[in-house]
Amino acid sequence: MKTRKLGDGLEVSAIGLGCMGMNQVYGTALEAGDAARVLAKAVDLGVTFFDTAEVYGPYLNEELVGAGLKPFRDKVVIATKFGFDIAPEGEGFSRMRSVDSRPAHIREVAEASLKRLGVEVIDLLYQHRVDPNVPIEDVAGTVKDLIAEGKVKHFGLSEAGAATIRKAHAVQPVAALQSEYSLWTRGVEAEILPTLRELGIGLVPYSPLGRGFLAGAVKGDLAKNDFRAGIPRFQGEALAKNLTLVEALTAIAAEKGVTSAQLALAWILHQGEDIAPIPGTTKIARLEENVGAVDVVLSAEDLERIAAAVPETAIEGQRYTPAGLAMTGL
Repeated sequence: MKTRKLGDGLEVSAIGLGCMGMNQVYGTALEAGDAARVLAKAVDLGVTFFDTAEVYGPYLNEELVGAGLKPFRDKVVIATKFGFDIAPEGEGFSRMRSVDSRPAHIREVAEASLKRLGVEVIDLLYQHRVDPNVPIEDVAGTVKDLIAEGKVKHFGLSEAGAATIRKAHAVQPVAALQSEYSLWTRGVEAEILPTLRELGIGLVPYSPLGRGFLAGAVKGDLAKNDFRAGIPRFQGEALAKNLTLVEALTAIAAEKGVTSAQLALAWILHQGEDIAPIPGTTKIARLEENVGAVDVVLSAEDLERIAAAVPETAIEGQRYTPAGLAMTGL
């Protein structure tokens, strides 16, 4: 497995594993034993970068990831996140009442995440979404203190705007920004990516396969308990139009002798050595497929053809609901 250097001296596998989907966000949760097998296989394939968050489950995903990676603790980097006020009752993401990055809350979440993960230190701690009610300098300062106390190694942000990134980085070096980036979501390219490179911060793209869409995993209407069913670009006429773009991508992939998922991941990997995507999966076959993207070589002409096959201007529908979009780019 090749590696990538993000920021603040953090080095990870070129492809990581997003673990959110191991809980019930896509309809069916994995049993603990099955999740452990997927995690162990990922380590066997050379994956060292694993992503979770307190809000996934909520809480259950951290426990699942911590238990599954316990035998490999010295070989892996585990990232988790704080930043939401979670209701004591309810199901899944419906329990997210609002953002909350008050310093005292950050400390509470960090302590709880350490216990759920079963680790002595959190390798990478992200602010999940920017809290407009708390100065980012206070957030960065709190994580800086946690680093000084030996409870956290690196600080990250997620879906933050360029000005916020600069302010945070001035207080505590930011190792990585985790934001959505894929062939059909390229908003980071205009301002965010240049800012990250100026400051020496890595990019960790989540949903690099468009929540499974670019892998051809979505053929039609989704189950009601699949959270993608509430996202505009997965609905009705927008979904039907977007499916034609996957067909174009699949045709190019066939020419190269790879899958559409591998082609989409390879395209991201070729955007820079400071980028480490974290595709999620619950299936070992898909895991092996995704990791195989590391060895796909693309020419400048290939990259242009791929980008042209899935032009961002042709994507129908937003990547989040209005409420979800309102929490990005702050």
